Amino acid sequence: MDGEGEPSAVDMSSPRQTNTPFVHKVEVPPKQNLFNEFMYTFKETFFHDDPLRDFKDQSLSKKLMLGLQSVFPVFEWGRKYNLKMFRGDLIAGLTIASLCIPQDIGYAKLAGLDPKYGLYSSFVPPLVYAFMGSSRDIAIGPVAVVSLLLGTLLRAEIDPTTNPNEYLRLAFTATFFAGVTQVTLGFFRLGFLIDFLSHAAVVGFMGGAAITIALQQLKGFLGIKKFTQKTSIFAVLQSVFSSAHHGWNWQTILISISFLIFLLVCKFIGKKNKKLFWIPAVAPLLSVIISTFFVYITRADKKGVKIVNHLDKGINPSSLRLIYFSGDYLLKGIRIGVVSGMIALTEAVAIGRSFAAKKDYQIDGNKEMVALGAMNVIGSMTSCYVATGSFSRSAVNFVAGCQTAVSNIIMSMVVLLTLLFLTPLFKYTPNAILAAIIINAVIPLIDVNAAILIFKIDKLDFVACMGAFFGVIFASVEIGLLIAVGISFAKILLQVTRPRTAILGKIPRTSVYRNIHQYPEATRVPGAMIIRVDSAIYFSNSNYVRERIQRWLIDEEEKVKAVSLPNIQFLIIEMSRNQLYFLSYTECIFLYI
Repeated sequence: MDGEGEPSAVDMSSPRQTNTPFVHKVEVPPKQNLFNEFMYTFKETFFHDDPLRDFKDQSLSKKLMLGLQSVFPVFEWGRKYNLKMFRGDLIAGLTIASLCIPQDIGYAKLAGLDPKYGLYSSFVPPLVYAFMGSSRDIAIGPVAVVSLLLGTLLRAEIDPTTNPNEYLRLAFTATFFAGVTQVTLGFFRLGFLIDFLSHAAVVGFMGGAAITIALQQLKGFLGIKKFTQKTSIFAVLQSVFSSAHHGWNWQTILISISFLIFLLVCKFIGKKNKKLFWIPAVAPLLSVIISTFFVYITRADKKGVKIVNHLDKGINPSSLRLIYFSGDYLLKGIRIGVVSGMIALTEAVAIGRSFAAKKDYQIDGNKEMVALGAMNVIGSMTSCYVATGSFSRSAVNFVAGCQTAVSNIIMSMVVLLTLLFLTPLFKYTPNAILAAIIINAVIPLIDVNAAILIFKIDKLDFVACMGAFFGVIFASVEIGLLIAVGISFAKILLQVTRPRTAILGKIPRTSVYRNIHQYPEATRVPGAMIIRVDSAIYFSNSNYVRERIQRWLIDEEEKVKAVSLPNIQFLIIEMSRNQLYFLSYTECIFLYI
């Protein structure tokens, strides 16, 4: 105790410290104003990056410009744009355009829509993103996983063959609310919610979705006329083998296998030599041109080879009047839109962060969400369905040397020219080549190396990964998604309620203490037990921590008695990483040795 009767920072009961010249009093922290404490917590939770710091002490005109730049980053990087940057963006834009055109046609079919809506979705959304997005490398457009998810959820509500108009309206409605969801998350800075879907769960979900997408393409790959609408592996394989004797078309199979091998060889060449990145990028479009010409001159469509048929010319028509803002389908559209919008966000943000790290720049996740949401809201009004960042196109965009989002504008202009002048040329494009292109595109989504790494690092994460994977391929896409989310939340709860604890020992010839189970050479301190708690202590886990420590103490007492070692006199709990949150008297840990 010091001269004023307050507890001191140094334990004065220790004989070693009786001659200490300086004693520092531990002051009781001043009582905080409830409102100030709430505002501080609110700021640190939602505005930890202080987004308004650049506006301080600025003139009104400067604040207006900064506000404009925060919504439209193009006004910031556009002032530094030059001819050298344009050269890189031009090459990248033309390259990803050659990749996106055949993919868009196939992905639209995956979503149960007419192929032209895939092209529409690579025209308007990339233009909007180019002005509002902060990533230099993301290539915008329809993607396989979201197309499959959207198509599965839509077919569960409406049959596209019997009610094509209502199906299309529900697709636009879902796209609108997907955009509203994304804008809302970004505007209210709730982007951390998508982080609740763990990386392991995403790896499993993507892998399962890739296999499901590839299986769905067997209809076009084999030329099957009647095919199941279900996505589970059992239903698809049953549909495939039941039609083996009379439903397969050998000309279609020949086209499919030939061009799939061609695409895989081109991809292999691109991986072996990075300078030849353009070969796998232009291979899909080249495949479409060659196969279309082959079908036209041989009239293979008369021999059972299914073709795309008519594609409407012209740019995106308005679809605002087709969106359901009332009626029975409104709630269904909201539900489908929220789910597909969250998955689209997860994929786009992950892609943006990955390529930003490679080029050593930062992207604002909340601004990205607003940009992605705005482009989907506008897209829903211009005959587009849900678009997001495409991994395959973004990878090609990155390798091709893109400098800014202008590459998306170049791609969009090429798609515009295609819509205005080239769509009749796709009439004889065989569905088989679209199936081969999609199978080739989704193969990289099966990340075996990531799954192996997850298994080595965290077995519980591996369970989440496999749960999502098997849920998608054996049940359905939505079941797999629910399993992924459920296991991710279960892991969070498990880590909060059952924090990791470890007994520490001293590494020989050092002053370092480590987990004795991970470092067998670590030795315990005689007469003392040192325990580390690796998580914050809450009311939900305080009993577990107390019981865990007590059990260790009992076990240790039994061991030292058996070998006649000194009894444990000191218990040291290392909690430097933790804080103690509002524990009641009965929840506090009181251990007397």
